[in-house]
Amino acid sequence: MYENARRVLTLTLSCPDRVGIVAAVSTLIARKHGWIVEANHHSDPLSGRFFMRNVIIADSLADGVEDFRREFASIAAQFHLDWSVADSAVKKRVVLLVSRLDHCLYDLLHRWKSGEYDIEIPCVISNHADLRADVESRGLEYIHIPATAANRDAACARIAEIFEQRRADVLVLARYMQILTPAMCARYPARIINIHHGFLPSFSGARPYHQALERGVKLIGATCHYVTPELDEGPIIEQDVIRIDHTDTVEDLIRYGRDIERRVLAQGLKYHLEDRVLLDGRKTVVMR
Repeated sequence: MYENARRVLTLTLSCPDRVGIVAAVSTLIARKHGWIVEANHHSDPLSGRFFMRNVIIADSLADGVEDFRREFASIAAQFHLDWSVADSAVKKRVVLLVSRLDHCLYDLLHRWKSGEYDIEIPCVISNHADLRADVESRGLEYIHIPATAANRDAACARIAEIFEQRRADVLVLARYMQILTPAMCARYPARIINIHHGFLPSFSGARPYHQALERGVKLIGATCHYVTPELDEGPIIEQDVIRIDHTDTVEDLIRYGRDIERRVLAQGLKYHLEDRVLLDGRKTVVMR
């Protein structure tokens, strides 16, 4: 009956772990004739919290989506849930930030253009004008906001203003080489995603590939994480590594690193867009 249905609801929740959570949620969905097509649960013994992600075919709910939200609110109150229901009919709006390095930007734009990401991109923001022609040729708005340490507060305030004006859901730093202010990071928890050209926390400063070569490391990698006021210490969404050896040069490592950066940022953003990432303090639970 619903084989070709495309609209789904993604219910995510976290709460203090206890008996009866799954039963209560599943009973409500079943009573509303909801068709669950994907379900994930996780109980964390360290934090004592429970995490759930259910994907439900929207048209299967007998009394509609808003009725389901209203009735679910009583379960949320009973179990002290932090919860949300995302509707696939409402495309997420993604603002991209970039500097001069274009490899992550072009990869994300290709995934958007090809339909792999079913999103809207209201604009691309950069602290340089170099990529304007390429971005505008794709029919996207390009906004140049010069940013340095001297004008960081004003630049971040302008970025936040545009983010609000465009009604964006998430801000992606696709190799944006400026530090955001702590105030801006705190304003948008779990809504700013960054790619770091290093396998955090190792070599998290400048010139990570030079550091890696000097230390003779055998693996290099990249980290996709949420941005927090603490520089490069936000909850990690995705990581990957590649093996290297003594024959590789710094130029080789940089080339390998850019490939990893593209893949890791793309995967991390995909997890976020599909509502697979739930926060558990300083770490994440990723419902793959």
